[in-house]
Order: sequence, then C-alpha cells, then structure tokens
Amino acid sequence: MRVTAVLIFVSLLHGCGGGSGGGNNPGGGGNTVAAPSITSKAAQNNAVIVSLASTTGGASIYYTLDGSTPTASSQKFQAPFLVTSNLTLKAVAISGATSSTAATQAFSPNIASGTLVWSDEFNYANGAPAPPDPTVWTYDTGNSGFGNHELENYCAWGSSTAPCSTANPSEFVGTDGFLHIVAQQPAADVYTSARLKTQSLFSFQYGRIEFRAMVPEAQGFWPAGWLMGNNIATVNWPNCGEMDVLERVNAAGNPDWNAGSVHGQGFTGSNIGTTFNFPAGQNAAQWHTYGMIWKPGSVAYYIDDPNQPYTTFTASSLNGLAGATWPFDGGQSNFILLNLAIGGDWPGPPNSGTPFPSEMLVDYVRIYTN
Repeated sequence: MRVTAVLIFVSLLHGCGGGSGGGNNPGGGGNTVAAPSITSKAAQNNAVIVSLASTTGGASIYYTLDGSTPTASSQKFQAPFLVTSNLTLKAVAISGATSSTAATQAFSPNIASGTLVWSDEFNYANGAPAPPDPTVWTYDTGNSGFGNHELENYCAWGSSTAPCSTANPSEFVGTDGFLHIVAQQPAADVYTSARLKTQSLFSFQYGRIEFRAMVPEAQGFWPAGWLMGNNIATVNWPNCGEMDVLERVNAAGNPDWNAGSVHGQGFTGSNIGTTFNFPAGQNAAQWHTYGMIWKPGSVAYYIDDPNQPYTTFTASSLNGLAGATWPFDGGQSNFILLNLAIGGDWPGPPNSGTPFPSEMLVDYVRIYTN
C-alpha cells in the first residue's frame, strides 16, 4: 500500500501488573543505566498490552520473549505490544556501551486458540460523532504523495489547517457504530482524506486480524487495511515488512476483487500478491470481512470465511527473488493502518464521475489468537 507497486495491474497494528527488576541506579545518573519498567494493561480475555520504559534519558530498550538475556542485537522496543501466549519477557536498557540489569516478567494468559483478544468496535460515539480512540489511533498527515504521487491531503482529527476542516472531518466514529474515513473535494483539484495508524500506541505479532469494512468504488479511490513492522522507525520501508489485507482501486470490476499481498526487502511489487475475485453478485462496496492469519513462517488471507484462505505466503514464496528477505518473524510486532488514498500513479486520478464526499466504513478491527 505504501508505494507504487504492481499486482497484476499495478501494485505497488495491546488486570495485569508491573514488571520486576531494579537497575544499578533508578535515577539513571552516573555511568549506570536503570533497568526498564514492565507494565501491562488488560486487553480482552486474559490478553494484555505490555509497555516498557526507562528512566535513563536517551537509553534504548531491547527485549526477548523466550527468557533469554537481551542484548543490543535483540528486538528494540518501539511500541506497546499485545501478549496472548505464555512467555517470559526480559528487557534491558542500553545507553552507549552500558547496559542495565535485566527486568523480567512471566506471562501465563493460557488463552485458547480462536479467542478474541483485542478489538476496536467503534461503538463509543455516545450521541455525537467522536474522534477515533486516541489511545489506539494516531495519524499520518500532509500531502507528500506517499511515494505514489497521491493527490490527497491527509487530515488528523481536530485539524483546522486548510484544506482540513473541523466542520467536515476526514475521520470520525459515528453514532451508527462505524469508523468513517471520508474522501472530500473542498476545492477544485484539492482532496482530503485520512490515514489512521496504531504506530507507537499498539502492535502485535501473530494471530488472526479482521477488518469488517465497506469501501467506495470509483475512479481514483484506493482504500486499504494493512500492517507494517514497528521497526520502520529504524530500518525504513520495505525492510520493516508490509502485509496488505484489504486493498483495491477504482470502480467495481467484473468480477470485483480484493488484493492480498506482502512486501519486504527484495519484493516490493507484484512479486508476492494474489487477487481474490468476489462471487457473482458481490462486490467490495458491500460489507465484507477481510482477514489475515499470521503464524510463524506464514501469512494467509481470506474474505468472510477464515476457514477458506484464498492464498498463503511463506518464506519459500521468496525463492528465486534476488535479495529477498522474509521480515515477518523474529519477534517483530506490527502496527495497523486504515486509509483511503486518492489518485496517484496507482490508481490514477479521480474523474468527473468520482463522487465526493465518499466514505470507507469500518465496523470493527479484531484480533484473535491462532
């Protein structure tokens, strides 16, 4: 979703308790580094969302989930992450060449496969349109083109900087219980929309994620529900990995379709992607559940029925692609994105028949255990 790619046509994310483990110096003074704190809050059905923090200014936190002692080569903490399985978390804070002692906490949620462990149901408008939950969702903003020469200005909730408008927000949770992402044309050749993301606020690794959504279909529209690795902050795209669950462009096809793909180093175009054709009489402008089953070593996509994936990608799917590296394992959590892009190299600009305003509606985002 992030850059131009090709997919046949053109193709281009968490009651509980604190952690343990003191530091050499809780204040972080001198040449010592304070051990990180481990805190958690309830998600759903015994799952928890875990956060790590250090009182030593400028220190980076590294962690493991298998009980081994972390080092600077371990997973770097970038965002709170969902814990749904039995594991032992260890974390250290590192500043320069100095490492703290390790903080340790064991988690034993004992959650059965197929259990709902996190969701945003978008049912909190309480009589008037409301902002998406600010503890979960933040925004990409501006009109940088996002690597695809796109035309939209992405607007955050509450922005009144032209062309954004608080009177006509680009995203809101409605009293109907849906998230609305709104494509608008406030002036000639000026377009606004929204790109929501959970980056730095919530992430997860492995499980089954579902977006129940209804998307607009017209020339120049590009709705999507997708994920990227937290480590985009340090390794950039595409090395962070990208998993596109809901993605389609332009007017309804015949048959109508959705694209499911994965991207990473060495596979950023049409290399690893599959088109799902809706059954006769169905299209993406109707309500559908777009799902991904993410397991160690595999990513599978489905529409409406999790028992019927229409495609599965594995590390072996990269065979024959020079320099390709599978980025979806190794402890890396991902954050979630929802957006409605307008124009660009893919899908091309709106035309006179493109209706404004138009909306992408999302009923829920849910994560289940595998």
